[in-house]
Amino acid sequence: MENFHLFKLPKVLLKALENMHIKVPTPIQAMSIPLGLEGKDILASSQTGTGKTLAFLLPILSQLLEHNDRQALILTPTRELAIQVKDTLAKVLSGEVTLGFALLIGG
Repeated sequence: MENFHLFKLPKVLLKALENMHIKVPTPIQAMSIPLGLEGKDILASSQTGTGKTLAFLLPILSQLLEHNDRQALILTPTRELAIQVKDTLAKVLSGEVTLGFALLIGG
């Protein structure tokens, strides 16, 4: 996959990726994003730093932008991963995307 435009993501998400200087999907993103956009469940494994967070966030955000009556809940096994997901989400939403989100951590 040469670029994110081929996924037919909403323009605001493409603009967010451009602002983040992310131009070419990683292999895990190229395999996962199309399935996520189709609404399919994904079980994927890849090394740290390969783009898994965006691989699942982009399809979720795409659905939320298309259907403003939907919500998403992202559960993570660790506090550190929850913070990473929140930070990535904040970067994607820092431009023209207006969706609310919260980080809730127990303990």
